[in-house]
Amino acid sequence: MQQTRKVEFFVGLFVLAGMAALLMLLLKVADVRSGGSGEYYTLNAQFDNIGSLKSRSPVKIGGVVVGRVEGITLDTESYLPVVSMEIDKQFGQFPETSAAQILTSGLIGEQYIGIVPGFIDEDIDMLGNGDYIEDTKSALVLEDMIGQVLYSIGGDSSDKSEEE
Repeated sequence: MQQTRKVEFFVGLFVLAGMAALLMLLLKVADVRSGGSGEYYTLNAQFDNIGSLKSRSPVKIGGVVVGRVEGITLDTESYLPVVSMEIDKQFGQFPETSAAQILTSGLIGEQYIGIVPGFIDEDIDMLGNGDYIEDTKSALVLEDMIGQVLYSIGGDSSDKSEEE
């Protein structure tokens, strides 16, 4: 009887450890914030095309995650997408000469925003909460690039036939 209680105890302990590991895995996959300073400020950027950028996509500087995409809206006047980014305050503020671009991890990986900090000068202000990054570069859409290549190939063959 004593032996079965010992086995039941260890089986129960093993099941609890498995459930705790599963919970940790779920939190990691869901990308729940557990670190950082917990204090954020918002930067906005307007792009011509955001490709497949999504909310919660990372914002990186030199490969280091400094924030997340908080939301994506459409400007009702210009009909261009506006991306709001939550930047962790521990990384400080960036000069208003900074640029934002939508990049892709690998060939067809997830898209993220890359910020290139601008130069700092005594006449340059720093971006604060709610400010816009003016210098932006839109996402490269693979379908558009393939279409341009096919169009240029088609245009080259017709040019050669006209010359002959």
